[in-house]
Amino acid sequence: MSIDLAPFRRLYPFTSRFAEVNGHRMHYVDEGAGEPVVMLHGNPTWSFYYRGLITALSAGRRAIAPDHIGCGLSEMPAPGGYPFRLINRIDDLDRLLEQIDVREKITLVLHDWGGMIGAAYALRHPERIGRLVVLNTAAFRKPAGKPLPPVLAFIRRSACISGPAILRFNLFARGAILTASAKPLPPAVRRGLLAPTLPRAGRTATLKFVQDIPLTERDPSYPIVRRVDETLHALAGKPMLICWGAKDFVFDRDYLAEWRRRFPLAEVRCFPEAGHYVLEDAPGRILDAVASFLERRPLPH
Repeated sequence: MSIDLAPFRRLYPFTSRFAEVNGHRMHYVDEGAGEPVVMLHGNPTWSFYYRGLITALSAGRRAIAPDHIGCGLSEMPAPGGYPFRLINRIDDLDRLLEQIDVREKITLVLHDWGGMIGAAYALRHPERIGRLVVLNTAAFRKPAGKPLPPVLAFIRRSACISGPAILRFNLFARGAILTASAKPLPPAVRRGLLAPTLPRAGRTATLKFVQDIPLTERDPSYPIVRRVDETLHALAGKPMLICWGAKDFVFDRDYLAEWRRRFPLAEVRCFPEAGHYVLEDAPGRILDAVASFLERRPLPH
């Protein structure tokens, strides 16, 4: 599937690279040289979300930002051609980093679903993880007693309605453009974030990500999430920076409180005016915070 990058190429000037990963063509950005910083996007974003960090960090580091299969510029399989489960996302990341010869310790930057994917990878390979940067995400089961946000609950509960609405009208990605950022996004940014989901084939992953949210033991990805939840403490010795948009109605302050509880030594920057797309709402301050964190907390050898 071809996506026209011209309308936002000025914002996303990176060389597109591709790797055959577990039978599918995976797109990734790989800019600069030096210690690797691996940035994992969530739903319904893609590597475009990290464009500012890629530009800033690639001046002195190796900035790597993959698009999960079905997202961004990666292959868009039909529902029967790829399982679209959490375990597949973890395995894809594992295989990609092996294939592009990332052997040294890495810094993981995690947002939205990228948090669970990255945490599971980190627990699989703790010796490869040097630092963690957390941006409005979770790597644990939702806090006790906290309901799933109504929009996500509706998508999971009313598949006969929500599925066709997302696949036909792209409602999930279009809704995120209006609600995930606390301030209106510039037109070129809106076009960039939406571009991969304009063709219908690019909407399958947005639906499947929500359907794969594990809430009970009957859900296929629940065992992985439970294992990550129960062993996340193994990463407590890794330097961590948390940058949090306080106006996020999904990953809200309760999730931030849980991160603080589990990682009391983490550095925390809370942005009261920012929403779920915290990198869109507070880009300059987050870039400064991340750059400072990486300089002050060098990777162990």
